[in-house]
Amino acid sequence: MKPSAVKSRATGRITLADVAHAAGVSPITVSRALRGERAVDPELVARVQAAVTKLGYLPNPAARALASGVGSHVAVLIPALSNALFVDLLEGIQRTLRQGGYQTLIGVTHYDPAEEEMLLREQLLHRPAGLLVTGFERNDATRNLIAQSGVPCVHLMEASGAPGVYSVGFSQTDAGEEMTRHLLTKGYRRIAFAAAQLDPRTLQRLDGWRKALRTAGLYDATLEWLNPAPSSISLGARMFEQIMGQQPAVDAIFFCNDDLAQGALLAALRLGISVPQRVAVVGFNDLTGSDQMLPPLTTVRTPRAEIGNAAATMLLALMRGEPIDTPCVDLGYALLVRGST
Repeated sequence: MKPSAVKSRATGRITLADVAHAAGVSPITVSRALRGERAVDPELVARVQAAVTKLGYLPNPAARALASGVGSHVAVLIPALSNALFVDLLEGIQRTLRQGGYQTLIGVTHYDPAEEEMLLREQLLHRPAGLLVTGFERNDATRNLIAQSGVPCVHLMEASGAPGVYSVGFSQTDAGEEMTRHLLTKGYRRIAFAAAQLDPRTLQRLDGWRKALRTAGLYDATLEWLNPAPSSISLGARMFEQIMGQQPAVDAIFFCNDDLAQGALLAALRLGISVPQRVAVVGFNDLTGSDQMLPPLTTVRTPRAEIGNAAATMLLALMRGEPIDTPCVDLGYALLVRGST
């Protein structure tokens, strides 16, 4: 009786050696095939996968981490799970990483730099094979942790051409500027910007709004409505009422996120304020339901799932030691013009 079979019956667990014996390959070939290394012949990979399926083999992530110095998971840091855009992002990430043989360990920072630092310290103790982090704004301690960890890292939702930095996203500033230019071309002149949460990406959209209005000679600081509270439909309704009550000359409002804009459209219906005849309303991110509002919401579609997929694909290549031809991937955005303008 072969030693691997004795060990399997003694422990009650199918081992890597059992899979190797069933597939007629060496244990190291099994290991490389399960990690998705491209150097393994596809025919051998197929034999290994067939043996895994037949035997019901489950890899031991703790043993893998101990042997290789890294785990079989990727640490992912996102600001929130309450915002649908990050759910879409995670869907793309998890789908791609699972296909590559990795699990995700998700940390929610709540837009708090200190909480992000704490989460990263905790996750690095588990020896992740890679890191996916949102944006570039964080404290020095967290930046140093990432740099000194030696763990491959890809940044999400923003694009940076800085040397040695890997990122997948788009220009939030350009998107904010294009939306504002759209309103200008439609003839609107008193354009307010209403924002919540005030995270770095929201402030980049604000910069785009400012840039477009300054170029047109129409910038007015009193038209900035900035609220640090979490973004929500109810907050959008309140902000709409405040703006229309205190700035009656406003003829368009650019909300930094669709949930705010959706709340504004509901408030306009309740108050009998005609959109877009009296005031135009636009949003950002093209969240679920925006195309069903009355009127349908003009917004910016952002490729969240595509960003997740592309970032995870890039990270898989980094973890395998493969060269990255394009370290900064800009997936762009799309302006969706609907009935609210």
